[in-house]
Amino acid sequence: MSSCFEAGLLQTRPQPDFATALDEAMPLARQAVEEGAKFLMLPEYCGGLRSEGAMLAPPTAKEGDHPVLAAFRDFARSREVWILLGSVAVEGPEGKFFNRGFVIDGQGDIRARYNKIHLFDVQLSPSEVYEESARVHPGSRASLVPTDFGLLGFTICYELRFPGLYRELSQAGADFLTVPAAFTKRTGEAHWHVLNRARAIENGCYVLSPCSVGPVPGGGACYGHSLVVDPWGRVAADGGTGPGVVRARVDLGLVADARRRVPSLCHDRPYERPAGEIRSVA
Repeated sequence: MSSCFEAGLLQTRPQPDFATALDEAMPLARQAVEEGAKFLMLPEYCGGLRSEGAMLAPPTAKEGDHPVLAAFRDFARSREVWILLGSVAVEGPEGKFFNRGFVIDGQGDIRARYNKIHLFDVQLSPSEVYEESARVHPGSRASLVPTDFGLLGFTICYELRFPGLYRELSQAGADFLTVPAAFTKRTGEAHWHVLNRARAIENGCYVLSPCSVGPVPGGGACYGHSLVVDPWGRVAADGGTGPGVVRARVDLGLVADARRRVPSLCHDRPYERPAGEIRSVA
């Protein structure tokens, strides 16, 4: 396992169906490989995303029949690169779907699946409301994935606001954390950079966050600014506000150095919890 690798984050625009999603992503994937990337990373809902009022309505298929998953497995095999397929909508139980991401190795094999646990149910304003849980079945298991480059901690989008998940992944050995996202423009402008930097600093870990950019068919918009943040909290790469490839060299030696300098992952101490039941703050 090398201590360094070239990452290529694909900053794609939301597309309404499988075909246009592939038309958007594949040229960027080819560009990333031509520029030397060995690990490609795509955003959340990279297989297509639409909205219907407060509801997300991405194109959905069974995992075994999903054309975007199949296409990127073929691409990984033909180019001998690893791919983080940020997420696609996969048919699930109770008439809902999973917001499911995949890690694909250089032979095109699926090394891991991750179903997003924390779902985006928010009201940003009287007119901007999202209710992901109305159509998405939540996952229940955190994902730590061995790769040729190190241990990957897999999370998705809204989970950036749940620091305990990242701490547990890091304490379990994660060398880098991934946050494929379709962060909204409103929340991105306020919180995206600071949350990514905080997760990196807290855990002495790289955070790699490919984020889609531009209008969502049906309403809403994604923020872009795909980020690579190093373990000291420095932004190594920022995708800005247009589609493209965000490349960065990831040096895992910096992870060991940051954790040696500030070993806070080893400093947990027991303490008494606040009295009373945990209450909703809504």
